[in-house]
Amino acid sequence: MKKKVIIVMTSMYLGGAERSLLGLLEAFDYEKYDVSLFLLDHSGELLKYIPEQVHLLPENPRYKALEGSLKNAFSNGQFAVGMRRLYGKFKGNRYARRFRGANDIIVNIEYKQKYAWKIMPMISDETYDLAISFMTPHYVTAKRINAKKKIAWVHTDYTKMHLDAESEVKMWDLYDYIATVSEGVKKTFCEVFPSLASKVIVVENILPETMIRQQAEEEAIEMYDEKNYKIVSIGRFTYQKNFDHIPAIMSHLKQSVPNVKWYIIGFGGDEQLINEKILEHEVGEEVVVLGKKVNPYPYIKACDLYVQPSRYEGKAVTVREAQMLGKPVVITDFTTAASQLENGIDGIIVPMNDQLCAQGIADLLLDRKKWQELSDSCKARDYTNKTEVNKLNCLMTD
Repeated sequence: MKKKVIIVMTSMYLGGAERSLLGLLEAFDYEKYDVSLFLLDHSGELLKYIPEQVHLLPENPRYKALEGSLKNAFSNGQFAVGMRRLYGKFKGNRYARRFRGANDIIVNIEYKQKYAWKIMPMISDETYDLAISFMTPHYVTAKRINAKKKIAWVHTDYTKMHLDAESEVKMWDLYDYIATVSEGVKKTFCEVFPSLASKVIVVENILPETMIRQQAEEEAIEMYDEKNYKIVSIGRFTYQKNFDHIPAIMSHLKQSVPNVKWYIIGFGGDEQLINEKILEHEVGEEVVVLGKKVNPYPYIKACDLYVQPSRYEGKAVTVREAQMLGKPVVITDFTTAASQLENGIDGIIVPMNDQLCAQGIADLLLDRKKWQELSDSCKARDYTNKTEVNKLNCLMTD
C-alpha cells in the first residue's frame, strides 16, 4: 500500500525553497508514495513545474487570505482572517518594541498564523502517514492536518533571525521532527532552541535536475559578451543576500580585473538601495541588475563564476545549482558556509569584507588552472541529493 504524504507550502514564486520543493517532488517514487500538495496561494512562476503525479489540492480563500497584503484579505471578504492578522501584527509590533533586538517583520510572520489558525478549516478529511510543513510559520500543518507523523522544515540560519523564541518553540514543539537543510543549519537552530535538539534531523535540499538542465539550454541574450569575465549572483533583493555590497566589492575588483561584469538576478525591496550603491561606487558599466528571471539557469551556464555574497544563509540552493552546472562558486564566510561547500575543492570561501572578497574573486578569475580544477570537481559530483527522500520513508516506519 502506498504511503500517503501531504506537503504544505505558501506559494510557488521564484525562490530557493520553492525550487528545493520541486526537487523533493521530483525525487518521490510515485509507485510507493501518494503525494498531495496544499498551497495557501496558487500563485507563482514555478507553479507549472509541479509534477503531474502530485495531487494539487484546491485553493481555499481563507488560507489564501493568510498570504499577500492585509488590504487584499479585507477586500476579498475575509474579514475574520484579516482581523486575526491585524491583531497578530499589533502583538508582533508590540513585542518588537519591548525587545529591541527583535525584527518586527520576522515576528509578524509567525504571529499572523499564531492568531489565525483557530478559525481555519481542516485542509483535508484524509489521515496521512506524513505531513510536511515546508515553509514557516508552521501552525497550519500542525493544527489543521491529521497525520501519523509531522515534520517541519528549516531553511535558514536561526541565529540571524531576531524573533520571539519563547513563542516559536511552542510552535516547533508541535512536530515529531524538524528537518534542517544542512549540518550548519542544524547547529545554529539548536543554539537558538536547545530544548528541541532531539527532534532535529538533516535533510539536504534536493535539486530538480531534469528541469535545471533542460532550462539551462535556453539563451541568456543579455550576457552575450566575449570580452569580459562574467559573474552572476541570484536571489531576493534583501538584507540577507547582501547584494547592496556588490557595487563596493566591484569597485575593488575592477582594479585587479578591469574586464569583468557582474550580473544580479532577482527582485525585492532592496533594488533601489542596490542601484543607489551602483551610482555611489561608479560601477554602472560593470554591475548590471537584470531583475527577475523565471529561468535563471542560462545565466548560470553563461557565467565564468557564481558568487553568493550573503550575510547569512541556510544552504543556498542557487550555489548548488551553479555547482550542478559545473560552475566554480565563491561564497562569503557566513556562519553556515562550511556546510555549503568544500573550501578549495568545489568552491572558495572568502571573508565577509568587501576588499578581501574582491581579492578572492580576482585570484580565482586570474588563476585559470584553479578555476578549471573547481569546475571539473563540480562536474564530477552529484548535487541532486535525490536519496535524501529515503529519510522521509524512514520517519514513517520508525
